[in-house]
Amino acid sequence: MKKLALTLVIIGAINWLLVGFFQWDLVSAIFGGDSIRESSIFSRIIYVLVGLSGIYSIRFLFDSNENAR
Repeated sequence: MKKLALTLVIIGAINWLLVGFFQWDLVSAIFGGDSIRESSIFSRIIYVLVGLSGIYSIRFLFDSNENAR
């Protein structure tokens, strides 16, 4: 579960990097829709999964070094 959450957080971070530098949304480009006006259902699902993974990953801040692996 940790690796899946981390993978989704990394995908979200890369997507925001692309939005910040190039104003290009990778998730919307792959799954359709426009991030400003209307997203496809698949894009919205990805956004929700990335957001939930970010919330889940908050717990890693409080894990000790031995448990973080």
